[in-house]
Amino acid sequence: MNPENIQSSAEMPGVPNAFQHLWTPHRLVYIQHGQQPADEDCPFCLAVDKTDEEALIVFRGKHSYVLLNLFPYNSGHMLVCPYRHIATYDQANTEEVAEMAELTQQAMRVLRKISGAHGFNIGMNQGEVAGAGIAGHLHQHIVPRWRNDANFFPIIAETKALPRLLGEVRRDVAAAWSEA
Repeated sequence: MNPENIQSSAEMPGVPNAFQHLWTPHRLVYIQHGQQPADEDCPFCLAVDKTDEEALIVFRGKHSYVLLNLFPYNSGHMLVCPYRHIATYDQANTEEVAEMAELTQQAMRVLRKISGAHGFNIGMNQGEVAGAGIAGHLHQHIVPRWRNDANFFPIIAETKALPRLLGEVRRDVAAAWSEA
């Protein structure tokens, strides 16, 4: 193949391959500019001074707490956050790491009990370049998954189908927390 005849990938149309490509040009503004709150506006720091119902908190531990994600991927999507405003996992102390792990396990048990979750996505995006929506405050995602839970709504209609309201989910998770 002659290198002079090779097109730049920027000039090539989408070439069919084994990947499903999802074109989301509306996210370019977020990627280029980000939307990180100032430390004094950190929603995770502000949440602890609100009522559990207002902040969607389902459990408060000694070093960390659990709340529902305000913008969930699925019903029951929870976050485990240390009380301290730290950005990355390596800044957490031994007690925070241990309690975050325990609360993650408890969240999984609760979600299996109240919603019959078949599996989970668990993870942390650390740093703005890694996709952390709130990069200044460490938090771990626990996303319940069910067989056949993905659908076309988010792509075609920019809509998420969440079958339960956040307040209902918070009430059920908080009530089941001590039993699971």
